[in-house]
Amino acid sequence: MYDATELPKSIVLEGASNVRDLGGWPAADGTHVRFGVVFRSASLGRLTGADAARLAATGLRTVVDLRGEAERKHAPSRLDSLPGVAVHFLPIDPSLGGPLRAIAAAREDAMAMMQHAYTSYALDWPHRYAALFGLLAQPARRPLLFHCTAGKDRTGFGAPLLLAALGVEYEAIRADYLATDRLWQGDAEIRAALPPVVADVLLTVHGELLDVAFAAIRGAYGSLDVYLEQRIGLDAARREHLRAALLT
Repeated sequence: MYDATELPKSIVLEGASNVRDLGGWPAADGTHVRFGVVFRSASLGRLTGADAARLAATGLRTVVDLRGEAERKHAPSRLDSLPGVAVHFLPIDPSLGGPLRAIAAAREDAMAMMQHAYTSYALDWPHRYAALFGLLAQPARRPLLFHCTAGKDRTGFGAPLLLAALGVEYEAIRADYLATDRLWQGDAEIRAALPPVVADVLLTVHGELLDVAFAAIRGAYGSLDVYLEQRIGLDAARREHLRAALLT
């Protein structure tokens, strides 16, 4: 069991939102994900000096940036005040299929587009998540933080995939995913430019999108275990090694 009022453990920063520790979620056999080892967040392009000090206090060693090249150029991360932190770029280009302003003003169209994006994360981009898991498996690379722009979708699929690999129950996985709605500050400029029904789809999280992604995995590979082994590189031994490192 877990206390929904205590998890996820948020890290409050001035220049970034949706920053949280993945620790605390329950896994099998009474274990829990360790605190202080894996973090997820939105963009780190506006970190203040106080933010850098807060992140440095976690012992952070690695930042994984899942944003595409254009996104990174538009809002480069401010990690110069975090010496010793290695940055790894594992770009997953946005899968939204065009400028947001060109989207039809229909919730159904926006939701279908997001379902396609989540299916793409699972089936077209597993090599990026495999690289992320490979970094997490290295003791010298932990603690590790991974992020995209909002920390909502590409990060929002990566975190559930990791938690599932660790044996965390799906209810808890969904709870961490849905926490973005209260932790991400959002983008007021984009929201103002979109029809409200479309903004509500694109700028919030929806548990059914996780269902779509994991259903796509089962449909293509038969089970999550097979997918983790064949596409993420987690055979039984490597998965057990990851669990030993990240669970307590």
